[in-house]
Amino acid sequence: MRSAPAVPQLDAIDLAILHELQANGRLSNVELAERVHLSPSACLRRVKQLEDSGVIAQYVALLNPKAVGQPGTSFTIVNLETLSAAQVEAFERAVRDEPQILDCFYVAGSNDYLIRFTYRDAEDLERFHSQVLIRLPGVRRSNSMLVLRTVKRTTALTL
Repeated sequence: MRSAPAVPQLDAIDLAILHELQANGRLSNVELAERVHLSPSACLRRVKQLEDSGVIAQYVALLNPKAVGQPGTSFTIVNLETLSAAQVEAFERAVRDEPQILDCFYVAGSNDYLIRFTYRDAEDLERFHSQVLIRLPGVRRSNSMLVLRTVKRTTALTL
């Protein structure tokens, strides 16, 4: 039985740093230090510790899907033929290799996976379903939910 990885002890300053970086990952170290009331060197040490411990997993630019020509979002439930180890591994490997799939979650309940992808238009959605989704190993059935309007979307975790 695997034990869960140790969760680093985060103090109020660590939480303040994480809050600021989740709101704006492009803050300079000097700006960040001012906002959390630390010297720049102490702030840099803290950020480095948060990175090294895996609390800060990575830095990215979040793109506006509409601005890059992908205004449609689909959440698709996928059920596999079987949940054998070989089929699960093949499906998950294929999903990781498919760049259009943004998220894939193995879920509890009556379904197996939930994936999220974006698309340009109806033709692109159809292409994704016929050339990508149904060709993933072991897919028995899928059910897509197309987003009409995004009410809330954030990447910031509550700390």
